[in-house]
Amino acid sequence: MVKLKYFFSSEFLSSEELEIKQEIFDKYKYALLVIGVDFSEETIQEALINCNNGFEDALRATIAYWYWLRSKKETFYANACLLAAIHNTWNGYYWRDEYLDNPDFKNPRELFWEDAAKYLGYDLRNQAIIDIKERDDGDIYILFCSSACLRLTQAQRNGWSWLKEYAERQIEEKLQKEMMLQQFRHIK
Repeated sequence: MVKLKYFFSSEFLSSEELEIKQEIFDKYKYALLVIGVDFSEETIQEALINCNNGFEDALRATIAYWYWLRSKKETFYANACLLAAIHNTWNGYYWRDEYLDNPDFKNPRELFWEDAAKYLGYDLRNQAIIDIKERDDGDIYILFCSSACLRLTQAQRNGWSWLKEYAERQIEEKLQKEMMLQQFRHIK
């Protein structure tokens, strides 16, 4: 998962600047991951947090360059490219918004939500799953109507049939809690 430890502990940026930078980064991070950028590398993290001019352009230029090299069937060195884009303030001149439409670049939360409708059905998904959240450390959790939460990786490991049974149990637990609460209120 994506960890940018400095994004939330920078001494050089205000909280507003960090929030804006994080928002921009979140738009491109899955595409950058897919094309091979290793965010665990400290040089990458430092370059990203210290990039004050052309941050979004550098991210866009890196992705655009990946597309161009791919069309030429040439090797792409993701970390080196991103570092060059940041340090040399590449512009996003060749950027196209449709680059982010690549299905491989989708946010895992969105992919799971769409797949859950296919494999669990819309009704079960909408009744059982309240939200899918990504924590600051990059872990993604599925939040259920019963207040239970489950790591996305665990759900993926166990498969859709297991998840369907789990989701149905969460609905049952929620209904049981509601019935108990009603009985408790009625006793008062």
